[in-house]
Amino acid sequence: MSRALDREIRQQKPFVSLEEEAFLGLQRTASLLLQSLGRELKGHDLTPAQYNTLRILRGAGPDALTCGEIGDRLVSPGPDVTRLLDRLEQRGLVTRLRDAEDRRIVRARITEQGLELLDTLDEPVGRMLARLLGNLGQERLRTFVALLDEAREQS
Repeated sequence: MSRALDREIRQQKPFVSLEEEAFLGLQRTASLLLQSLGRELKGHDLTPAQYNTLRILRGAGPDALTCGEIGDRLVSPGPDVTRLLDRLEQRGLVTRLRDAEDRRIVRARITEQGLELLDTLDEPVGRMLARLLGNLGQERLRTFVALLDEAREQS
């Protein structure tokens, strides 16, 4: 049976297993969605990792987070959190503070400017996600989220 993924990646032979096809389909989909997000953020001179970091800090509210706490919460771990924060701090989007009890610990907090930038991005990013995933419908999206949760539990 011919599937869209076969055509997209020009797969000539059948996949070794349904699991392989699902894995590659998930990777391909995640990559395309991330590229769409990158295009949306480009006009604001933000990368998806920087955007994710700002959202994490906004979600922390008034609490400042350490690099380790931010790294643990990143959707795609791997980037150097210190360098991410350097760039965001240079733009005035985050501020860093030394821990009062242990001066070796540095915490980051989103600034008012960072919150304002996220506020301007919320609507266009939401529209982009609705355009890309909304056609699945609420029930299928709930099922999709549940299936992704189950798959992550195994990793």
